[in-house]
Amino acid sequence: MIRIFIADDHAIVRAGLSHMLAETGDMRVDGEASDGQQAIQRILKESWDVVLLDVSMPGKDGLEVLRRVRQGKPDLPILILTMHDEELMALRFLKAGASGYITKDSAPDQLVQAIRKVVSGGRHISSDLAERMLMEWNSDVDKALHERLSDREFTVLRHLASGKTVGIIAEELGLSPRTISTYRTRLLEKMGMKNNSELTHYAMKFGLVD
Repeated sequence: MIRIFIADDHAIVRAGLSHMLAETGDMRVDGEASDGQQAIQRILKESWDVVLLDVSMPGKDGLEVLRRVRQGKPDLPILILTMHDEELMALRFLKAGASGYITKDSAPDQLVQAIRKVVSGGRHISSDLAERMLMEWNSDVDKALHERLSDREFTVLRHLASGKTVGIIAEELGLSPRTISTYRTRLLEKMGMKNNSELTHYAMKFGLVD
């Protein structure tokens, strides 16, 4: 039996996935989390065969969860299951150690196949997304501004674009407000922007936030 952990802030999504995967006969959702911090604690504390991880969650986001879990369980298959069909987002997660990347509008059988593939040690990504990622990987022309950011700066960008204050972001990431302000200043400089409003507009344009 494949034991699955789902980290997603939408209860309906978790319930739907649990019901669908139970029908396979050899898969079972044995654990769930609705926020990033809870996900990290449970994933590291207990034993799982695979994790389905959303990109956008309260508290620590998917990239932060992935980074923390990789430190404690480097071999645990982690499949990113998200609404973001964006090649630069997928590329960042795969470079950070994700086993695969699949969107929530995929057919149920595609998700089942993806789970089986990553559990067996493989990687999964749709052919269409893979082609777009390859084009992005090989192209240095007109590179998106957020690709200039480090993973931490990218995480701060997504939090700021979601409307969170520096204090709240600092608390959620376990850093000082001064450190978050430094990251904010640095990413604004790298992206050639002046304020949070410009960051938010950019993030929404590129589908970096829900």
